[in-house]
Amino acid sequence: MYKRVKLKDTVEVPPKALGDVSPKLVKQLLQDKLEGRMDEQVGSVVSVTQVHDIGEGAVLPNKPGVYYEAEFDAVTFDPDMQEVVDGTIVEVVEFGAFVGIGPVDGLLHVSQISDEYLAFDGENQQLASNESNRTLGVDDAVRARIVTKSIDERNPRDSKIGLTAKQPGLGKHGWLEEDHEKREAATGE
Repeated sequence: MYKRVKLKDTVEVPPKALGDVSPKLVKQLLQDKLEGRMDEQVGSVVSVTQVHDIGEGAVLPNKPGVYYEAEFDAVTFDPDMQEVVDGTIVEVVEFGAFVGIGPVDGLLHVSQISDEYLAFDGENQQLASNESNRTLGVDDAVRARIVTKSIDERNPRDSKIGLTAKQPGLGKHGWLEEDHEKREAATGE
């Protein structure tokens, strides 16, 4: 999920900053350019942490700045298929719940939450079961598995991550604790 990687990229240093092309300046320019951006190869760049090497500057015709290639360390978020993630419900809608997992949200479709029918309660921003009186609402902690992943590099907000909680050991943390206590009571441990 989170990885520390070594990357290379090019930054444009504006003319007013050419007198002090330092690792600190290049780091700031890389942060402005890359943090929050999605990339199919490395995922979402969460943070540029350290600049190791700054190459020779290159001037391009009709461009005011000087371009420098830099080698740097970054922390990235790249969810893997079938990975189990813990997150928090950030929004509940008629068709499911959006779960915050790192810097992105995944969709937990209502059909992937439980075998019970869950009705949408818009007034309380939750999904509720009439069978067991279980509810799932904003700020609830959940454990889910990533089952689909579609990264849109151009529009990161259009990236889609699909989740399921219909497998043993997955679901709302409170439900998992209840199920564990029931199993312990039944076995007498």
